[in-house]
Amino acid sequence: MQSLLILIHSLLTLCLWVLVIAVIMSWLTAFNMINTQNRFIYLVMDFLYRATEPVLKRIRRWIPSMGGIDISPLLLILLIVFLQNLLREYGGRF
Repeated sequence: MQSLLILIHSLLTLCLWVLVIAVIMSWLTAFNMINTQNRFIYLVMDFLYRATEPVLKRIRRWIPSMGGIDISPLLLILLIVFLQNLLREYGGRF
């Protein structure tokens, strides 16, 4: 059982890092600091979009627009941290 909890915790950590990288890459794209015409950058951005957008889209359905500011990644980060804390509290130390 402990191995399963460690695996779930590791997957949540991986999801957290993918989300953080996606947010940073979107900021860099918005401020025109990276060239999305570069094929490698395009592939990375496409992967990050496909990995994060299904979950973020579900969160955006439930929260109102905040004047052009998307807070869905912040809410997802808080949810992931909450789930990790639950695993740590009820599953033991990692």
